[in-house]
Amino acid sequence: MSVSDFYDDYTEQQFKKGIHIRHRTILKNLKKAGLTAEAKVLEIGCGIGTVTHLLAKATPNGKVLAVDISPKSIDMARRFNQQFNHVEFQVSDMIDFSRPEKFDFVVLPDVIEHIPLEQHPNLFQVIAQHLHENSTVAINIPHPLYLTWVREHQPELLQVIDQPIHSDELLRNTYAAGLYLHKLESYSLFTQVEDYQWILLKQRRVPETVASKSKVSLKLQDLASKWL
Repeated sequence: MSVSDFYDDYTEQQFKKGIHIRHRTILKNLKKAGLTAEAKVLEIGCGIGTVTHLLAKATPNGKVLAVDISPKSIDMARRFNQQFNHVEFQVSDMIDFSRPEKFDFVVLPDVIEHIPLEQHPNLFQVIAQHLHENSTVAINIPHPLYLTWVREHQPELLQVIDQPIHSDELLRNTYAAGLYLHKLESYSLFTQVEDYQWILLKQRRVPETVASKSKVSLKLQDLASKWL
């Protein structure tokens, strides 16, 4: 069974669960990270559109582009979010994804653990091409130690690809794409131990405002040195 076929079949299970606390926690964390009503958001791995639905409500004056590898998931997501005019859906595995616009937020809601590790370098290179200097990449994943425990003790709960994503592996690929770690938080959602991680990435460049201030500071130092 291909990955796409697995998630075509997985849609019914997603539909039964509906919007729940994990999705709402992602939205809450996005708002803390600066998500506004005008934000342009790229959501990767939207499934049947549950997080998309919350994003659409939170960005009435913005735009949401939601992509997924599963055509059936995208069809269900369109129907679930048909009341929103500012939401667009696209079937894509992100390998050769290309759009002309830049996004304020790129959101990966519990998806990179389902993408083979060998594809991560290209994934983050593609993501980086769709960022402006103030963009934020937001990643929610199962805590790698918790997912390792599940693999050993409850493998029946795993999806077709379900790998622990450790920070060193993640950062090696994101840094190569010009991104740096802005925030990493481990938190407890469904268990008494920390079972999820919330990660924010930013572009690895000096913002123009900081660079301008640095230039002004250097000029003032030059002037001061002439009078000393």
